[in-house]
Formats: sequence, C-alpha cells, structure tokens
Amino acid sequence: MLTNFRTILPAVLLVMAIALPLQAQEAPSSRVITVTGEAMVAAIPDLAYVSIGVTEQAETAAEALRAMSLSMTAVMARLEAAGIAATDLQTGQLSLEPSYDHSSYDGVPEMTGFVATTMLNVRVRDLELLGAVLDAVVQDGANRLGGVSFDLTDREPAMDAARRDAVAVARARAELFAEAAGVTLGALQSLSEQQNYGAPQQMFARDMAVESMPVPMAAGEVYLSASVTLVYEIAD
Repeated sequence: MLTNFRTILPAVLLVMAIALPLQAQEAPSSRVITVTGEAMVAAIPDLAYVSIGVTEQAETAAEALRAMSLSMTAVMARLEAAGIAATDLQTGQLSLEPSYDHSSYDGVPEMTGFVATTMLNVRVRDLELLGAVLDAVVQDGANRLGGVSFDLTDREPAMDAARRDAVAVARARAELFAEAAGVTLGALQSLSEQQNYGAPQQMFARDMAVESMPVPMAAGEVYLSASVTLVYEIAD
C-alpha cells in the first residue's frame, strides 16, 4: 500500500447558501448550508511514461521506412533486454512524409527525399532504470524524446487521503458558518465528489543528441487533489 505521500495545505473554495422558506408550509429541509472543500496531497512517483522516437531520412520512401524500422527494432530489443516487458511497449505516432530544401534562391522548395518517424510509448516501472534506459536506446538509433511523465502505480491511497482532508475542511467550515450565522448545523443531507486528477510532471518534446550520454532524471512529486461538496440541513 502506498504510504509515501504528504498532505499539501488544502485550497478551499467555500460557498454558503441559506435558502429561507418562501412560504410558511415549506419543509425545514429547504434551509441548508452548502460547502465545497478541496484538498491536495503530494506523493513520490514510482512509475514513468516515456515517449521515445526514431526519425530517419532517405532518398526514397522505402529506404526511409526501412531505416526507421531497423532502428526501432534495435531500440525495442534494447528495452526488452533492460527488463521492460513487452506489455509496457506501445507504438504511438507513425509517419512518412516528403522532405524539402527551402534554401533555393528562387524560393521554390526542392524535394530531397522522405522522412519516416515512429514514436514508442514506454512504461517504466523501475525509476532507477529510467536514465540508463534512455542512455541505452540512443545507442541503438533513438533520436527523439516525445516526453517523460511520472505517476503512481496505485493512486487510491493518496486520493483517499485527499478525500478525507477535503471532507474535514468542508465540515469545519460548515460548522464555522453555522456558528457565525447563529444557527445549528443539522444532519448531512448529501455528499458528492468532483473528479480531479493531479497533473504529472512533464518534460516537453525535443530532439536527443546522437551521442550517448548519461541522462539525469528527477522524478519530483505528483499531486492529486480531491473536491467534495457537502450539504447540511439547518436544524433551527
């Protein structure tokens, strides 16, 4: 079970709505206090998603596609040798398009060949291998990095902590508002959750150097937030 997370100071959006009866015969339950509470937790990621690519250029489409395929085959073999399971590899972008030279004096682009590109989405379950994996695949032809993001294998323990904090914050504020308004907080009428998902740490796409080099990686933290809305009856 994931325990490696900490609570971030909750950011709270508070709404108080007191609906007074329009007519004498209205039920008392129409008088309510509605409060929305939000909380966030930070957790140490244990999972990474990497997008690795190969781009090859040649005079013909067939040659470009063949060169790209050979390089990507070598990259996939290197990943599997590093312990990445086949189920953690998935082909993403695949493209083949003409390449042009735009440097002519007359301004008319000249077709010079074809460019073939493919991207491979990789799930890395051991973050200690991440830098070494990126370093190794460059040796076998990978020359594009589409992005690196971090996540949790199991989000639920961290999400549950955020949910508890959000409910506690909303409950405390409801009690505060009831006291300030000179009324008594009654029974909880409803509780609903708005779905919020923490955005993973993200590295933007860029070309990778052809020469092999150690790749330092910092996983940092991922953030997960919960938002709940509580509706309480006003007892008197």
